[in-house]
Amino acid sequence: MLDQVWWITGASSGIGAALARALAARGAKLILSGRNVAALDAVAADCATDTLVLPFEATDYNALPAIADQAWGWHGRIDGLVNNAGISQRSLAIETDFVVYQQIIAVDLIAPIALTQQVLPRMVAAGGGQIVAISSVAGIAGVPLRSAYCAAKHGIIGYHDAVRAENEHLGLKVLVVAPGSVRTNVSRNALNADGSTRGESDAAIDNGLSPDDAAAQMLAAIDAGTRELVVADGAEAVIASLRRSDPDALFDRMSAMVQAGYAAKMAATAAD
Repeated sequence: MLDQVWWITGASSGIGAALARALAARGAKLILSGRNVAALDAVAADCATDTLVLPFEATDYNALPAIADQAWGWHGRIDGLVNNAGISQRSLAIETDFVVYQQIIAVDLIAPIALTQQVLPRMVAAGGGQIVAISSVAGIAGVPLRSAYCAAKHGIIGYHDAVRAENEHLGLKVLVVAPGSVRTNVSRNALNADGSTRGESDAAIDNGLSPDDAAAQMLAAIDAGTRELVVADGAEAVIASLRRSDPDALFDRMSAMVQAGYAAKMAATAAD
């Protein structure tokens, strides 16, 4: 990855920031994007490499052509694109306002598609490159309290799998990553049923993998040419596996979890 140009969205914290540090350690040049300029600047300062802080609003689709032109023009190429930005959810579908679905799907699905569509033709014309898409275990299985998030993250897998199939023979590599619980702000920044921010983390997230460990697994997968990577342990790894091997067993497990009071437990955690 020495001297390669990598563009990371959602680079201000969590997995995005960890990937930036890991790529910088390998000598990559970095384009760091997100909305929080101060946080992006802090990540850039941590990375002893050539960096371009390129903030933008993910859902400002009309601005993306100019943003992509600036990113590509920085060094005349982009070798790797990491579609990482996103927001999650903690609410029952039956209680969730439709605007929550609109917002999460816009940020987590339409925005990365829009950005990839700007980069993809140039990357293929240049002989190929690497796209890394951050989905979720919730993009493989339908997980309670995350119906909008599941919809978006399932879409991320489908879109990127199709892009891989169409362009792999042209030199494009696509890695889809499905993390389970990683110690980030994903739960704290998740949306409630009314669209407000949850403001509290989950025990599973707080006890999850470190972002640096997740980033290390992702770089190893890129090195190996892996197409899909589940970054999860324990029950979350089982959930991803069951969805493909024994879906009825998974469906029973998810239903039983809700009947045992999962939603109430999560609500109580947020209220503490």
